[in-house]
Amino acid sequence: MTYTLATRISRGALQLRTIMMATTPKPQDKREGNISDSFVSLSGAARPPLPQRFLDLKRTLVDGHEGRVTQSWNRLLAELKNENKIISEKGPSVTPSLHFHDLDADLGRLRGELEKRGVAVIRGVLPEDEARSFKNEIEEYVKQNPHTKAFPPDNPQVYELYWSTPQLRARAHPNLLRVQEVLMKLWHTSDPESAISISQPLAYADRLRIRQPGDVTFALGPHIDGGSVERWELNGYGLGGVYNKIFEGSWEDYDPWDASTRVPAVIDNYNGLGACSMFRMFQGWLSMSTTNPFEGTLMVNPAIKLSTAYLLLRPFFRPIKDVNQVSPEEYLAAKNWEFAGSEMTSELQGATPGHGQELNAVLHPHLDLDHTMVHVPAIKPGDYVVWHCDTIHAVDKVHKGNTDSSVLYIPVCPVTESNAKYLVRQRNAFLNGTPGPDFPGGRGEADHVNRHTEADLRSYADVEGLRAFGFEKLVPRTLDTNGATNVTSLANEILGF
Repeated sequence: MTYTLATRISRGALQLRTIMMATTPKPQDKREGNISDSFVSLSGAARPPLPQRFLDLKRTLVDGHEGRVTQSWNRLLAELKNENKIISEKGPSVTPSLHFHDLDADLGRLRGELEKRGVAVIRGVLPEDEARSFKNEIEEYVKQNPHTKAFPPDNPQVYELYWSTPQLRARAHPNLLRVQEVLMKLWHTSDPESAISISQPLAYADRLRIRQPGDVTFALGPHIDGGSVERWELNGYGLGGVYNKIFEGSWEDYDPWDASTRVPAVIDNYNGLGACSMFRMFQGWLSMSTTNPFEGTLMVNPAIKLSTAYLLLRPFFRPIKDVNQVSPEEYLAAKNWEFAGSEMTSELQGATPGHGQELNAVLHPHLDLDHTMVHVPAIKPGDYVVWHCDTIHAVDKVHKGNTDSSVLYIPVCPVTESNAKYLVRQRNAFLNGTPGPDFPGGRGEADHVNRHTEADLRSYADVEGLRAFGFEKLVPRTLDTNGATNVTSLANEILGF
């Protein structure tokens, strides 16, 4: 008898949870490092072949419905070809832009495009002069603390700073929190009992970037954060069945915006340096500079559903004729790609345990990344750029501008049990001045001059800002689901209220 993937996971839930407990490292202090430790391409480390268990996993994922998966793959390639052309032609203009002062109306007007693209620019979230002043304050903070770690050490572009005053002010800013609340409305819960609240955001302490003109060192190519091999693992994203529809051969039915499936998912099974264990609905940054395309800015692949389906199905297929045997068009044709079957290997293209998922034109040819990784539009200080947590993104290989390209990394995080547990640990890190739990360890800013304290935070953060940091009790919203109300109460217990 053939079971669906969902049935097999349900029947084996107890065994899978046992596996998860055995393979997921307990929270611990991490060694010191920087952003290069999060990606094989930046660290220069070798990417060894994945062990046999990943081949066994791949076979399990498609067992009994290989034919449907193959048909699904062929439909996907046809759709990708059409969408790639649209993205290439539109370029930066494909990214929806909303305005802070018309946020609700813009969200209603652009919702369909936002859901399709998975990326957005929100204009004027903070006043330009205020956002630009943040950059100057950070540079003064670094000047006062020359022992601040950064990448690369000899020409800093990304700083190991988490608790500078501008970062704290930005995360607690009522305008930014208002935007995050609105953006979370793009998500929904298919199960009203799901233990997640998408009506109030929690703060996540991430790094910052001040990229200088001419820089080529922070050349981070196409990648996805939030784990790598975990996307295929049954004890990773499989615990929530996030991608079941894709693995079962019906990628069209996959919903990237269903928050219910994300609640039980495990994002980090390997305790990697910089591997995010908190569920971020969106990644994002607040700009501190005026930055145009090719000036050290963000690049995205704005086709969230198609790109996710392709990434996950790619390891199950192989070309019949190699790229140097036929024309590029013939190489990419569906008839040149076959289900790997008995020739399948353990490879999950670009995935390495403990590191971010990386992509390139060789491993993922049908994405046409050379033409579909497009810049976000011109950005001003105070603009907020966000992208869905599964969006393929990159940074300019070369900063060709004449001024700095500077941002504060600030994602959008909902209330869940695991996020609340992380927030407790992050709150302690803030009080101690050490990096957040996901990031490389060490003393961080513990000995930094003019590092702000809880008392400082309370002097400029309103009650919503303090709730986001875990310093005030969370309050359920009027329209919260039963699951949201329950998890808010649980989060308060975890936070000590």
